[in-house]
Amino acid sequence: MTVAAAVALWHRAHFYKAIVCVVLALIAIQYLLSGVIDRRSIETIFTINATRPAVLGIPYDSTVSTVSPCDNSSRYMYVCSSIYTSGGDLSANDTIRDDVATSEITAEIPRYADRTYRHHPRGLIIYGPVTVASILGNENNATATILLWGGDRGNSNLSKIESARPTRNTYIVGSSQESSTANATNGTIVPPCPLIPPNLVGPLAVSKSPPELAAIEKAFTEVKPGGRGYPSDCIARYRVAIVIPFRDRPQHLQALLYNLHPMLLRQQIDYQIFVVEQQGNGAFNRAMLMNVGYVEALKERPFDCFIFHDVDLLPEDDRNLYTCPEQPRHMSVAVDKFKYRLPYTDLFGGVSAMLREHFRLVNGFSNVFWGWGGEDDDMANRIKARGLHISRYPANVARYKMLTHKKEKANPKRYEYLKTGKKRFSTDGLTNLQYELVDKQKPKLYTWLLVKLTAPQPS
Repeated sequence: MTVAAAVALWHRAHFYKAIVCVVLALIAIQYLLSGVIDRRSIETIFTINATRPAVLGIPYDSTVSTVSPCDNSSRYMYVCSSIYTSGGDLSANDTIRDDVATSEITAEIPRYADRTYRHHPRGLIIYGPVTVASILGNENNATATILLWGGDRGNSNLSKIESARPTRNTYIVGSSQESSTANATNGTIVPPCPLIPPNLVGPLAVSKSPPELAAIEKAFTEVKPGGRGYPSDCIARYRVAIVIPFRDRPQHLQALLYNLHPMLLRQQIDYQIFVVEQQGNGAFNRAMLMNVGYVEALKERPFDCFIFHDVDLLPEDDRNLYTCPEQPRHMSVAVDKFKYRLPYTDLFGGVSAMLREHFRLVNGFSNVFWGWGGEDDDMANRIKARGLHISRYPANVARYKMLTHKKEKANPKRYEYLKTGKKRFSTDGLTNLQYELVDKQKPKLYTWLLVKLTAPQPS
């Protein structure tokens, strides 16, 4: 072998070694990042034609009496529930079985064709495309399928927590639906609402020219005074406060209420709409109004989450569920004004949803943004600074039409405030909110709060 041939062979050997090293490095990186990649910021959602997987579930939280959503994943579905001694409907004499091991739960679950099952400390995981059709295919078993829960992450002893949580297929409530733990002898037995509302229609015919307010109030018989709605035949899984910052747009408000109420009723949530109006003609502070809505709404009821909703955005699809998200959810992903495209990744304006605990964690919105712009980007920064991330539904579902309006005067200092916002996260927001509640009324379609805002004093 010549020297040249030996050198060429040596070079080829090193070349192949380099390729192998690169491949192994990529595999290692994929393995290390798989957990991060799986926590994607895009929340999946079912579709009416059952072409997308339904990713749903409910974890147990011993600190609250209501049910909240499980962690979402695109590959599996958590099914949460309790197990009873009775094989049929629950009666006042039935007792909860707290001696059931997780491995025994499978027999209680209706089988799906072409599905695989695996037990997990947090419940039974059903692998495969669990769609609307597969869940609702068996009407008798639909409710039993939707709720199964086997424990929390760090607790393998199910018996210690079984009696503390709501029951599986039945909640015992009074006629007001305010409590899910009322005495069976004084109330009626009402099942929890299905995770997938059965009456959704998908794309909506949005009306920008609603009828007169009196006609709307007469038509919406299911809406209670103060703009509250809830299902009559099941217990809602979420208590949702919808906060609308408002001033001088009565036609927009009327159009939003006309389009929003029917959709929310079909979604079977326990909701209440709060319209927070700023008094006077000074610079508009949308962020402060949303902070006020959060504080005042909690004086009414312990809402699970809050949806902050611009008055000029009308939802186009009722599969865009106004439910409580695991991570802060930007809901107005695709708006007609922007050609149904997301303008930029960190956008959190328009319509957004946050858990009560998350809103408190980030200290609410900043109070310094007087005039148009900046407050939503500041909130996005707060979310990331607290280790949370912005989640979204697919753009073909999270669609809105924007009503035309005169643009508000921009805040000339918004970029400066954004740049220095991190220094104020803990001191600027709910902690220094100052306002006066001038008036509060409860007409048929919403709870109206008239407030006088006071600029917080520098700390």
